[in-house]
Amino acid sequence: MERLKNILEEQLTADLSQIIISNPRRAALAQKVKIRPVLLKEELNFQVTEYKGKQVFHENLKKQEASDYIADQMENFFGQMVLESTTKIVNVLVSKKGTVTIKQKQQKNEIKPKELSHNRKKRYILEEGIAVPFLVDLGVQTKEGKIVHSRYDKFRQINRFLEFIQDIVEDLPKGRELTIVDFGCGKSYLTFAMYHYLKVMKGFDIRVIGLDLKEDVIAYCNELKDKYGYEKMSFTTGDIASYTGVDAVDMVVTLHACDTATDYALEKAVKWGASVILSVPCCQHELNYQMKNEELSAVLKYGLLKERIAALVTDGLRAEMLEQCGYDTQVLEFIDMEHTPKNILIRGVKKNKETKADFEKYDNCCKALGVDPMLGRLLKK
Repeated sequence: MERLKNILEEQLTADLSQIIISNPRRAALAQKVKIRPVLLKEELNFQVTEYKGKQVFHENLKKQEASDYIADQMENFFGQMVLESTTKIVNVLVSKKGTVTIKQKQQKNEIKPKELSHNRKKRYILEEGIAVPFLVDLGVQTKEGKIVHSRYDKFRQINRFLEFIQDIVEDLPKGRELTIVDFGCGKSYLTFAMYHYLKVMKGFDIRVIGLDLKEDVIAYCNELKDKYGYEKMSFTTGDIASYTGVDAVDMVVTLHACDTATDYALEKAVKWGASVILSVPCCQHELNYQMKNEELSAVLKYGLLKERIAALVTDGLRAEMLEQCGYDTQVLEFIDMEHTPKNILIRGVKKNKETKADFEKYDNCCKALGVDPMLGRLLKK
């Protein structure tokens, strides 16, 4: 490891691009680790990002701390490390017996150092300064592509949503038309953004269907999609629970569908066998009326706290139900809490292998809290 420490002493500078540590050799605390340089109060640090299951943890270390951390991870836990700097690529392999192999090569073309500021300007998928017709018509951008100040939160929300889609693009079926349904589409900021990203920017062959109860909103959205020439996009007035417009769907999106409307959307997604589910729930009232637990009564007697706990339990049980129905499921932060309290997104990606449902943990949780969620009733049929 002495040679590795010498390399780290040389390479842990502002010219470092990134270090990726992977391939656990034994019971490592993380599955993967990424390290990059950052400037904090004008002082060079190294941000360590550990990926543990479905969670991500960050820590900022000084140079010597980072060097010691990396050496320890490679000596005791991981089998591979790739270091990239502006001038060099270093590959480190550690065998099961602890044999260390290090290979170095020069970058073919010297890379410019990255902006290190911890508060550097964020690069958005839909970039500022480039006008997108639907963003202009929906009042988010000016005709020159500038973001309307009062709509900047909406601009950030749209881009954050597209980042979630960017993450699952590889999980979508290939070589055929994809059908995407957006339940409770509303004014369709995100529906148009999704179509623009997948169809215009990525070249996917997609058909997008938006569903909402408000006839005037649906009429307006249909006018816009005709104006843009989005031929494979349509908007329909209807109720989620009774919708029967298609027989198979590849991706289901449900954003702020109120209370059990989210459950009906998730049920349809599972029964269609959708490859991807993206759901931002809203107004989770159902379990708030049901939830009872004597051990928690000292907390649940406060209405505000009970409401928040019920909302979190509702979404947690929804995520668990999707897991039991064959989906790799994550509960993610949609946008910062300062912009909206409705900031949880449930993302499910269908597993390639068949899984056998085991509802024991789900049932035990429901029993302990005295609840019987709608999604469980719908899917257990």
